[in-house]
Amino acid sequence: MARKDMDHFRIDRRSDGCRAKTCIFLGLRESNGLMEPNRKTGKTRIVILGGGFAGVAAAQYLDRTAARQTDVEVTLVSRENFTLFTPMLHEVAAGDLEPADISNPLRKLLRRVTILTGDIKTIDLGTRRVTISYGIQGFSVELPFDQLLVALGSETSYFGIPGLAERAHGIKSLGDAVMLRAGVIAMLESASVEPDPDRRKRMLTFVIAGGGFAGVETVGAVNDLARDCLPHYGRIHPREVRVVLIHGGPVILPELGETLGLYAQENLRKRQVEIKLRTKVIAYKDGAVLCDDGEEVPAATLVWAAGVSPSPILKDVPWELQKGRVVVDQSLEVPRFSGVWAVGDCAAIIDPGSKTAYPPTAQHALREGRRAGKNIYARLSGKRTTPFVYKAPGQLAAIGRRTGVARVFGLKFSGVVGWVLWRSIYVMKLPRFEKKLRVMLQWALDVVFERDIGQYVTLRDVKNLNRLLDAARHENESSGKGPIARSQSA
Repeated sequence: MARKDMDHFRIDRRSDGCRAKTCIFLGLRESNGLMEPNRKTGKTRIVILGGGFAGVAAAQYLDRTAARQTDVEVTLVSRENFTLFTPMLHEVAAGDLEPADISNPLRKLLRRVTILTGDIKTIDLGTRRVTISYGIQGFSVELPFDQLLVALGSETSYFGIPGLAERAHGIKSLGDAVMLRAGVIAMLESASVEPDPDRRKRMLTFVIAGGGFAGVETVGAVNDLARDCLPHYGRIHPREVRVVLIHGGPVILPELGETLGLYAQENLRKRQVEIKLRTKVIAYKDGAVLCDDGEEVPAATLVWAAGVSPSPILKDVPWELQKGRVVVDQSLEVPRFSGVWAVGDCAAIIDPGSKTAYPPTAQHALREGRRAGKNIYARLSGKRTTPFVYKAPGQLAAIGRRTGVARVFGLKFSGVVGWVLWRSIYVMKLPRFEKKLRVMLQWALDVVFERDIGQYVTLRDVKNLNRLLDAARHENESSGKGPIARSQSA
């Protein structure tokens, strides 16, 4: 069977609505919407949920090992058909890199692993089946497993703060970065023709909530983007642009220590970024960010980078949770459920040294995913599993304008040196030589040419997309199948 025949659904459109007629996968067959193991193959089914750092790292190891065996099939379920290199996400928001530069198609990374694009609806450990939904109509199908690796990552958490979920930008996905860049440029365009001073002030104020890595890198990116565009907007005075960073702690970047945090604060302030410390956002309404110190910041743009939480779908499964994360043993297997593993942001993995959970960072997720892949393969081979132990060598952050901060092997770096370290280390970690080369070429071109200021996603594009979604929902409901299911991402 050809690879292309195993990796997609064939859809049959009939008068009673669009329905899945045939699903073709290696070693699987469809029966009334249920994907069952082909008894003729008798294959061991390994299912990986999540296409982030941890899930892809495990899949890549199994792609080189278990997936080569004729009696084993490995399936990766991901919401997108690509994996995203999130440490460079803020560079897409700033327009320094293109979305494709930091995205890798899963089918190019994994040659022997079956890729399914869909959302996770349910995980049933009793029957050892996972239900996924796919397509704009939200069709669902069940996927049985013998070994299950849960690597669902985390989602933006708004902590129930009024107005955030409805109106704030996130900085978690590729779409978030693209929409943020378009939104900043859209505000400059609108402000350049807006005669009302109050509305104009609101349009030119950009607030970023959260002083961790994501928030600080994003505020640097937004500040650089907005101010570098200003020479092309003659009706906007540079003093009108206001960029504000709100952080609940006494110093930003607390993970890097007070010294580097203070350096980052001073550097951002020199570049006209306002920093509000020991302050929390309590609401976002009527075009204003409300803070717990009583101040209201009129702003048309609020970026929320102040918290994430594990996927809510984990709460519906009868395993033990710790702060919403799945508790696992040192081999990354879930207690009481043999053959079920969890890694990445959604797993509570205890560091044997500190006796606390490992932090949910990309470098930890990569190692956890690789170790989980090795342990699953060891289990299939009848060998012992190996405990997960890892000590991070350091952490880095880019704060814009060729400036960075880093702590590597206990040594502290800042300024241009920190920025060069950040770029050097992360470009080496970027998957595939093609992407490394594209990013380095783009960085080199940025030295010669000025920033692109085109707004390539407009309100008209958003309206057209909503029109298509509404039509699909109407078609689905009129066919008697009910509303499209809304589920957690894979």
